[in-house]
Amino acid sequence: MRIGIEAQRIFRPKKHGMDVVAIELIKNLQQLDYKNEYVIFSRKGVDDNTIVETSNFTLDKFSALTYVDWEQFQLPGKLKSRKIDLLHCTANTAPLKCSIPLLLTLHDIIYLENVDFKGTAYQNLGNLYRRWLVPKIVNKASLILTVSEFEKQNILERLPSTEGKVQVLYNGVSPQFNNNYSQKQVEELRTEFNLPAQFVMFLGNTAPKKNTLNVIKAYVDLCLKHENKIPLVLLDYKKELVIRILEELKQPGLIDMFIFPGYVPHHKIPLVYNAATLFLYPSLRESFGLPILEAMACGTPVITSSTSSMPEIAGDAALLVDPYKPAELTAAMHKSLTNNNLLADLKERGLKRASCFTWKASAEKLLQIYESLR
Repeated sequence: MRIGIEAQRIFRPKKHGMDVVAIELIKNLQQLDYKNEYVIFSRKGVDDNTIVETSNFTLDKFSALTYVDWEQFQLPGKLKSRKIDLLHCTANTAPLKCSIPLLLTLHDIIYLENVDFKGTAYQNLGNLYRRWLVPKIVNKASLILTVSEFEKQNILERLPSTEGKVQVLYNGVSPQFNNNYSQKQVEELRTEFNLPAQFVMFLGNTAPKKNTLNVIKAYVDLCLKHENKIPLVLLDYKKELVIRILEELKQPGLIDMFIFPGYVPHHKIPLVYNAATLFLYPSLRESFGLPILEAMACGTPVITSSTSSMPEIAGDAALLVDPYKPAELTAAMHKSLTNNNLLADLKERGLKRASCFTWKASAEKLLQIYESLR
């Protein structure tokens, strides 16, 4: 069988969650399957070593004017010329003109739940495209994969036509996320990105669901009310945005408690987790929440949300808070930073929880799914 895998953005330098999922599944399939032939369809990019060709895995990298042009017009022609038997689209969307069996990974349907998009222009256009396309493409898909039981129920409720063809395929944790890095490696990371000996880590960005505003409010409250406070490190977030928020909160002097290392390459994120004292992931809405497990695998205690998929993924290994109530996050941070026994317990529970999610297991299940669609 010739299997095509759509992985349009895996070679871009700044990888997002769906890119990481596609990369890890492909790499693990390469270790498992030597029988079927694979063609990985992607855009050209600068990070050419992300995936390498093997005897039965071929790369087909091509450019297009836009995301839509690449997917809806260029990709269907490639499927025909490459004589693909099965297409797996890995990032929520797929070509409407697809005459072969289609396996669609639908990570989430947030864009169908909320039309009040507040992200960047690029994010808003992407959400509008998905809002238009996904209700159409799910009817064409032979099978739909999603990443949690929570998201499966959302899909079935919002898109009733998917009844009977939605399966859960959990994400995994890459082996690079572990707590076996040497102290020297961690200290070199601290020096490179000017990180302090202790800090709270937050993966902030401008997407509304990441809840950055409430995180900043909660952290400001922590600084004002408690002596036990350490700097907050915001990865991939602009300092001027925090300055603006602090001015609105009438606490501009607290800017010195925030650290902005900028974009950290994905391969160095495990070291940041290892260096961190505490990791915050109080999102408003997630279909999975992979950073929760990545932090746990590095031995970093986690505070996350009591909503959507996050309790399902975190299990009993994290502190859960209502993400809409900054006071709960403030209390959880204070409780963690003043109780070394709690931090040690969360670390132990987190390591155990993260070990339950592996990319090898996910790839083994995916291979079985491919075979079932033969």
